[in-house]
Amino acid sequence: MDFAQPPVENYANPKTCFFHVLFKAAALAFYILSALFFNSFVIIFVVTVLLSALDFWVVKNVSGRILVGLRWWNEINDLGESVWRFECLDQESLARMNKKDSWLFWWTLYLSAVAWIVLGIFSLIRFQADYLLVIGVCLTLNIANIVGFTKCRKDAKKQIQQFATQTIASRFSSTLQSAFSVV
Repeated sequence: MDFAQPPVENYANPKTCFFHVLFKAAALAFYILSALFFNSFVIIFVVTVLLSALDFWVVKNVSGRILVGLRWWNEINDLGESVWRFECLDQESLARMNKKDSWLFWWTLYLSAVAWIVLGIFSLIRFQADYLLVIGVCLTLNIANIVGFTKCRKDAKKQIQQFATQTIASRFSSTLQSAFSVV
């Protein structure tokens, strides 16, 4: 008997995966290590928020589209109401998405939010209200991506279900139609 392991799936988009993780890790690492090198809250605030904003942009506009086939944005309509817009790849393309890329995307998205929450708890315990501001901004950017992509994923699943239902219904009706036209 051959007990060879199945081939391990590699990342389909290693550069995108790298940058997806890079800015999250850079923002967290800079925030954690900055106390060792800087005594200025302003420098810590600006650099950490800038890295977190870069992460927000990369996730929202690049890695979300490439790694999971989803994209979202929010706009204000003519009535002044906030409207969520979603884009997703077609069903066949979504089915071909690399599972390892998708896993990395979702886990790092959620784990970075958890890391910011833990850092926020430490700031509360140490009575560092000014650092809670940094954490609040970074956590808000992270949660915005979590909410946007989660809503987008739910919308994509709903669109796929509607497409499948329409396809089945049209095939069923055409089968019935052709069966009765023969008689």
